[in-house]
Amino acid sequence: MVLLTQTLTNLRDTLQKLREGFEYVSQFQPIRAILLMLALQGLVGMSHVALMPVFAAKILNGDATTMAHLSTSGPIGSLFACWYLSLRRGIAGLERLIVVAQVLIGMSLISFSLSRQVGLSIIILVFTGCFIILEITSSNMIIQTLVAEDKRGRVMSFYALAMVGITPFGNLLAGTLADNFGATNALIVCGSLSIFGALWFSAQLPAVSRWIAR
Repeated sequence: MVLLTQTLTNLRDTLQKLREGFEYVSQFQPIRAILLMLALQGLVGMSHVALMPVFAAKILNGDATTMAHLSTSGPIGSLFACWYLSLRRGIAGLERLIVVAQVLIGMSLISFSLSRQVGLSIIILVFTGCFIILEITSSNMIIQTLVAEDKRGRVMSFYALAMVGITPFGNLLAGTLADNFGATNALIVCGSLSIFGALWFSAQLPAVSRWIAR
């Protein structure tokens, strides 16, 4: 009985903290905007990963080696992104980098969908991996800096939800679009949605920039 009571108490405390974290995120416009962009990234920005076997085998007419080369391209691009971010000082300007990276992710997805050469596709995916890490890491750096100390853990749980939790639904969306309209058109749709999301976030930039400048 004591154990059950303690369990229920811990559950209530956990739910209370989650509710407080959700209210904080909902009312803090810069954090809310960044998390929504990350959710969009998880939904459509990683769609090429789910469809990569289709492109390797059917569109690029490759084999297992082709798939391996395509899969390795993104991580190589992420190294360039990490190198660039390691040279930066502070978070000023990262909000604009998020917009640029999101637009370039969309353009990269569209370009990859239209490519019919393995070498060109590999190069495009290198840039795609770079832009994805730029957006994700820039968002993380801004959130970690702006969020209140006592809310950081709860906000970062929503950060993880926006990225990791949404990605499976993005894979389902990409697969559904590919099944109904073809893999090429599926990536074009996902890339276009990424660009539209960047345009929306650009309208939120003044508020985000003001918070960063404080």
